[in-house]
This record gives sequence, C-alpha cells and structure tokens, in this order.
Amino acid sequence: MKHQTLDQLQTIAEVEPLATYPIMTRQQRIERWAELLEQHPTRCLGALRGTEHLYAEAREHARSEGSPLTVAFEDLVLRAMGLKDDTYGEAKRFFELSDWQLHRIVCHCHVGATMQASWAAARVRRTIAGNRFLTWLRKKIVR
Repeated sequence: MKHQTLDQLQTIAEVEPLATYPIMTRQQRIERWAELLEQHPTRCLGALRGTEHLYAEAREHARSEGSPLTVAFEDLVLRAMGLKDDTYGEAKRFFELSDWQLHRIVCHCHVGATMQASWAAARVRRTIAGNRFLTWLRKKIVR
C-alpha cells in the first residue's frame, strides 16, 4: 500500500472528511434508513430467520445477505456516522432499537423469507412514529 498525504489524495480522488456529515439523532438515522429503502421500493430483501428464538449472542451476530440491514450498511453516510456492519446487533445499537422493534422490521415470521423494500420502509417508519394506540391510551389514562 502506498501512503500519501491528504493533499496528494485530493489530486486523484474526491476526499470528503467525516466532518462533512453532521451528527445525526436517532430519529434522523432511522429516517435516513427508511428513505434508503424507499429509493428502490420493489427491491427484494431477505429476512432474518427466527431472531426471537436465538440466544442473545447468536442474535447479535445474525445477518442475512441483502436484508434491510444491508441497505443501511451500503450507505456511506450511515457508515460515516458509525454503522459498522449489517448484523442484527449492530443495527440494534446504531439505530437504538429494542429487540422487539428490530424483530418486527427484519424477522421472517412477519414477512416470510423475502420482502419488498417498500414494506421494510413502512415498518421502519412505524418505529419512528411509535405505537399510536399506546400513545392514545396513555393520554386517556394519565388525565
């Protein structure tokens, strides 16, 4: 490998420092993920099998080639923000999701072996919106 200075690299490549990307909130990261999925709504994505039945350590490393998590990992901005790979555990950490939330987005028990990206995007967006029924119920009880 030939080592070069940043000035030398800029003459042969487009170099963008990490500081070009603003820090994103949890909601902004999840929103970006949904937008990426919506860019190719008919793309066929693979689901992860039985995430709810895996031991915690196995669930952390679970992945499926071409899954909704892969779409997020393919994005240079999310990677620059700290997304390290397309595993279940990394997505849970990076997007700050509970096991239940991530399970509902990527597990085969909700969609079968494959899903369209538009379907996954809708599930990701529901995660941002939260459960409207529970929000309504909480307001009724708190009064």
